[in-house]
Amino acid sequence: MDYISNNREVWDKKVDSNYVWTRPVSDDEVEDAKLGKWKIYLTPMKPVPREWFPERLIGKKVLCLASGGGQQGPIMAAAGAKVTVFDNSEKQLGQDRYVAQRNNLIIKTVQGNMKDLSAFEDESFDFIVHPWSNCYVDTVIPVWNEAYRVLKRGGTLISGFANPIEYIFDLKELEQGGFVVRHSIPYSDLISISKDELNELVLDQNEGICFGHSLYDQIQGQIAAGFLIAGFYEDKGGSALDQYINSSIATKAIKL
Repeated sequence: MDYISNNREVWDKKVDSNYVWTRPVSDDEVEDAKLGKWKIYLTPMKPVPREWFPERLIGKKVLCLASGGGQQGPIMAAAGAKVTVFDNSEKQLGQDRYVAQRNNLIIKTVQGNMKDLSAFEDESFDFIVHPWSNCYVDTVIPVWNEAYRVLKRGGTLISGFANPIEYIFDLKELEQGGFVVRHSIPYSDLISISKDELNELVLDQNEGICFGHSLYDQIQGQIAAGFLIAGFYEDKGGSALDQYINSSIATKAIKL
Protein backbone atom coordinates (compact mmCIF):
# COMPACT_ATOMS: atom_id res chain seq x y z
CA MET A 1 0.00 0.00 0.00
CA ASP A 2 1.30 3.47 -0.93
CA TYR A 3 0.92 5.03 2.50
CA ILE A 4 1.94 8.54 1.36
CA SER A 5 -0.86 8.70 -1.24
CA ASN A 6 -3.30 7.06 1.16
CA ASN A 7 -2.55 9.58 3.91
CA ARG A 8 -2.93 12.45 1.45
CA GLU A 9 -6.42 11.21 0.53
CA VAL A 10 -7.32 10.67 4.18
CA TRP A 11 -6.41 14.21 5.16
CA ASP A 12 -8.21 15.63 2.14
CA LYS A 13 -11.32 13.83 3.44
CA LYS A 14 -10.71 15.09 6.97
CA VAL A 15 -10.90 18.64 5.63
CA ASP A 16 -14.27 17.81 4.11
CA SER A 17 -15.48 16.40 7.45
CA ASN A 18 -14.24 19.43 9.46
CA TYR A 19 -11.85 17.40 11.60
CA VAL A 20 -10.38 19.41 14.49
CA TRP A 21 -6.86 19.68 13.01
CA THR A 22 -8.24 21.00 9.70
CA ARG A 23 -10.23 23.94 11.11
CA PRO A 24 -8.71 27.31 10.22
CA VAL A 25 -8.06 29.90 12.90
CA SER A 26 -10.69 32.60 13.32
CA ASP A 27 -10.65 36.24 12.24
CA ASP A 28 -10.23 37.26 15.88
CA GLU A 29 -7.21 34.99 16.35
CA VAL A 30 -5.55 36.48 13.27
CA GLU A 31 -6.28 40.05 14.35
CA ASP A 32 -4.95 39.34 17.85
CA ALA A 33 -1.77 37.88 16.32
CA LYS A 34 -1.25 41.10 14.37
CA LEU A 35 -1.26 42.87 17.76
CA GLY A 36 1.25 40.45 19.26
CA LYS A 37 -1.28 38.33 21.17
CA TRP A 38 -0.95 34.83 19.76
CA LYS A 39 -0.23 31.18 20.49
CA ILE A 40 0.22 28.01 18.46
CA TYR A 41 0.11 24.31 19.29
CA LEU A 42 2.48 21.44 18.51
CA THR A 43 0.54 19.00 20.72
CA PRO A 44 -3.18 18.71 21.55
CA MET A 45 -3.60 21.01 24.56
CA LYS A 46 -0.56 23.04 25.64
CA PRO A 47 0.52 26.08 23.62
CA VAL A 48 4.19 26.42 22.75
CA PRO A 49 6.04 28.61 25.29
CA ARG A 50 6.60 32.07 23.88
CA GLU A 51 10.26 31.93 24.90
CA TRP A 52 10.75 29.22 22.26
CA PHE A 53 10.25 31.86 19.56
CA PRO A 54 12.45 34.77 18.46
CA GLU A 55 11.69 38.02 20.27
CA ARG A 56 10.56 39.44 16.93
CA LEU A 57 9.05 37.34 14.16
CA ILE A 58 8.81 40.21 11.72
CA GLY A 59 10.72 39.28 8.57
CA LYS A 60 11.75 35.83 9.83
CA LYS A 61 11.47 33.06 7.25
CA VAL A 62 9.30 30.34 8.81
CA LEU A 63 8.62 26.87 7.43
CA CYS A 64 5.49 25.20 8.78
CA LEU A 65 6.47 21.58 8.11
CA ALA A 66 3.65 19.04 7.62
CA SER A 67 1.54 21.79 9.10
CA GLY A 68 -1.39 22.52 6.78
CA GLY A 69 -4.88 23.22 8.06
CA GLY A 70 -4.93 26.98 8.39
CA GLN A 71 -3.69 27.00 11.98
CA GLN A 72 0.01 27.56 12.70
CA GLY A 73 0.87 29.19 9.37
CA PRO A 74 -1.65 32.05 9.44
CA ILE A 75 -0.78 32.92 13.05
CA MET A 76 2.93 33.10 12.19
CA ALA A 77 2.16 35.21 9.12
CA ALA A 78 -0.08 37.56 11.09
CA ALA A 79 2.73 37.96 13.63
CA GLY A 80 4.96 39.24 10.83
CA ALA A 81 6.85 36.17 9.60
CA LYS A 82 7.42 35.24 5.97
CA VAL A 83 5.64 31.88 6.00
CA THR A 84 5.83 28.79 3.82
CA VAL A 85 3.44 25.95 4.66
CA PHE A 86 4.49 22.50 3.45
CA ASP A 87 2.05 19.58 3.63
CA ASN A 88 1.14 16.28 1.97
CA SER A 89 -2.55 17.23 1.66
CA GLU A 90 -3.57 19.77 -0.98
CA LYS A 91 -6.86 20.43 0.82
CA GLN A 92 -5.01 21.11 4.08
CA LEU A 93 -2.91 23.65 2.20
CA GLY A 94 -6.14 25.07 0.84
CA GLN A 95 -7.14 25.98 4.40
CA ASP A 96 -4.03 28.14 4.70
CA ARG A 97 -4.74 29.80 1.38
CA TYR A 98 -8.31 30.43 2.53
CA VAL A 99 -7.17 32.26 5.67
CA ALA A 100 -4.53 34.17 3.71
CA GLN A 101 -7.17 35.46 1.30
CA ARG A 102 -9.73 36.11 4.04
CA ASN A 103 -7.33 38.08 6.24
CA ASN A 104 -5.00 39.60 3.63
CA LEU A 105 -1.96 37.55 4.63
CA ILE A 106 0.96 36.39 2.51
CA ILE A 107 1.48 32.63 2.80
CA LYS A 108 3.30 30.40 0.34
CA THR A 109 2.05 26.80 0.14
CA VAL A 110 4.00 23.79 -1.18
CA GLN A 111 2.66 20.24 -1.47
CA GLY A 112 5.01 17.34 -0.72
CA ASN A 113 6.34 14.57 1.50
CA MET A 114 7.95 15.81 4.74
CA LYS A 115 10.90 13.43 4.22
CA ASP A 116 11.87 15.27 1.01
CA LEU A 117 12.39 19.04 1.19
CA SER A 118 14.28 19.24 -2.09
CA ALA A 119 11.93 22.07 -3.11
CA PHE A 120 14.00 24.28 -0.78
CA GLU A 121 17.64 25.31 -0.90
CA ASP A 122 20.09 24.84 1.96
CA GLU A 123 19.69 27.30 4.85
CA SER A 124 16.44 28.80 3.53
CA PHE A 125 14.61 29.30 6.84
CA ASP A 126 15.14 30.92 10.23
CA PHE A 127 12.53 28.85 12.08
CA ILE A 128 10.65 25.58 11.52
CA VAL A 129 7.31 24.66 13.08
CA HIS A 130 6.68 20.91 12.94
CA PRO A 131 3.49 19.95 14.82
CA TRP A 132 2.37 16.43 15.79
CA SER A 133 2.53 14.82 12.32
CA ASN A 134 5.61 12.65 11.78
CA CYS A 135 3.63 9.57 12.78
CA TYR A 136 2.50 9.61 9.13
CA VAL A 137 5.93 8.69 7.71
CA ASP A 138 7.66 5.33 8.01
CA THR A 139 10.95 6.78 9.23
CA VAL A 140 11.57 10.10 10.93
CA ILE A 141 15.33 10.34 10.41
CA PRO A 142 15.07 11.97 6.93
CA VAL A 143 12.69 14.55 8.40
CA TRP A 144 15.31 15.68 10.92
CA ASN A 145 18.11 15.62 8.33
CA GLU A 146 16.12 17.68 5.84
CA ALA A 147 14.98 20.13 8.51
CA TYR A 148 18.60 20.64 9.53
CA ARG A 149 19.64 21.21 5.91
CA VAL A 150 17.07 23.89 5.13
CA LEU A 151 17.47 25.71 8.46
CA LYS A 152 19.95 28.55 8.81
CA ARG A 153 22.80 28.37 11.32
CA GLY A 154 21.45 29.39 14.71
CA GLY A 155 17.90 28.66 13.56
CA THR A 156 15.31 26.75 15.57
CA LEU A 157 13.15 23.69 14.94
CA ILE A 158 10.16 23.13 17.24
CA SER A 159 8.45 19.74 16.99
CA GLY A 160 5.59 17.78 18.50
CA PHE A 161 5.27 13.99 18.44
CA ALA A 162 3.87 10.97 20.26
CA ASN A 163 5.43 9.10 23.12
CA PRO A 164 5.71 5.62 21.57
CA ILE A 165 4.09 4.06 24.65
CA GLU A 166 0.81 4.89 22.93
CA TYR A 167 1.55 2.35 20.20
CA ILE A 168 2.26 -0.69 22.38
CA PHE A 169 -1.46 -1.16 23.13
CA ASP A 170 -4.20 -2.77 21.05
CA LEU A 171 -5.97 0.22 19.46
CA LYS A 172 -9.54 -1.02 19.78
CA GLU A 173 -9.07 -1.88 23.44
CA LEU A 174 -7.41 1.48 24.10
CA GLU A 175 -10.31 3.34 22.51
CA GLN A 176 -12.57 1.55 25.00
CA GLY A 177 -10.32 2.45 27.93
CA GLY A 178 -8.58 -0.92 28.08
CA PHE A 179 -4.84 -1.53 28.16
CA VAL A 180 -3.85 -4.67 26.29
CA VAL A 181 -0.15 -4.69 25.48
CA ARG A 182 0.22 -6.07 21.96
CA HIS A 183 2.90 -4.31 19.90
CA SER A 184 6.62 -3.63 20.03
CA ILE A 185 8.30 -0.36 19.11
CA PRO A 186 8.94 0.78 16.43
CA TYR A 187 5.35 0.25 15.35
CA SER A 188 3.88 0.23 11.83
CA ASP A 189 0.27 -0.06 10.70
CA LEU A 190 1.67 -1.82 7.62
CA ILE A 191 3.27 -4.73 9.48
CA SER A 192 2.18 -4.67 13.14
CA ILE A 193 -1.51 -5.43 12.49
CA SER A 194 -3.33 -7.77 10.13
CA LYS A 195 -4.41 -6.81 6.62
CA ASP A 196 -8.04 -6.97 7.73
CA GLU A 197 -7.35 -4.58 10.60
CA LEU A 198 -5.47 -2.24 8.28
CA ASN A 199 -8.32 -2.26 5.77
CA GLU A 200 -10.78 -1.51 8.55
CA LEU A 201 -8.71 1.50 9.65
CA VAL A 202 -8.21 2.86 6.15
CA LEU A 203 -11.43 1.94 4.35
CA ASP A 204 -14.02 1.91 7.13
CA GLN A 205 -12.68 4.45 9.63
CA ASN A 206 -10.86 6.78 7.19
CA GLU A 207 -7.74 6.86 9.34
CA GLY A 208 -4.25 7.54 8.10
CA ILE A 209 -1.56 4.87 8.11
CA CYS A 210 0.55 5.52 11.20
CA PHE A 211 3.98 4.64 12.52
CA GLY A 212 5.17 4.69 16.13
CA HIS A 213 8.79 5.86 16.13
CA SER A 214 11.15 5.12 18.99
CA LEU A 215 12.17 7.91 21.35
CA TYR A 216 15.72 7.23 20.19
CA ASP A 217 14.80 8.16 16.61
CA GLN A 218 12.67 11.11 17.70
CA ILE A 219 15.20 12.72 20.07
CA GLN A 220 18.62 11.23 19.32
CA GLY A 221 17.64 11.48 15.65
CA GLN A 222 17.56 15.27 16.00
CA ILE A 223 20.87 15.30 17.85
CA ALA A 224 22.50 13.06 15.23
CA ALA A 225 21.30 15.44 12.50
CA GLY A 226 23.29 18.19 14.23
CA PHE A 227 20.71 19.82 16.48
CA LEU A 228 21.08 20.82 20.12
CA ILE A 229 17.95 19.99 22.12
CA ALA A 230 17.24 23.21 24.04
CA GLY A 231 13.66 22.74 25.25
CA PHE A 232 11.19 20.02 26.17
CA TYR A 233 7.65 19.62 27.52
CA GLU A 234 4.94 16.97 27.69
CA ASP A 235 1.21 17.17 27.01
CA LYS A 236 -1.89 15.01 27.06
CA GLY A 237 -2.48 12.87 23.98
CA GLY A 238 -6.26 12.58 23.90
CA SER A 239 -6.56 8.88 24.80
CA ALA A 240 -7.25 6.71 27.83
CA LEU A 241 -3.57 7.04 28.69
CA ASP A 242 -4.14 10.65 29.77
CA GLN A 243 -5.10 9.59 33.29
CA TYR A 244 -1.71 7.90 33.73
CA ILE A 245 0.89 9.62 31.55
CA ASN A 246 1.43 12.55 29.22
CA SER A 247 1.77 10.81 25.86
CA SER A 248 2.63 13.82 23.68
CA ILE A 249 6.07 15.41 23.57
CA ALA A 250 7.43 18.70 22.24
CA THR A 251 11.05 19.66 21.68
CA LYS A 252 12.96 22.80 20.78
CA ALA A 253 16.13 22.18 18.78
CA ILE A 254 18.78 24.65 17.62
CA LYS A 255 21.01 24.25 14.58
CA LEU A 256 24.55 24.91 15.78
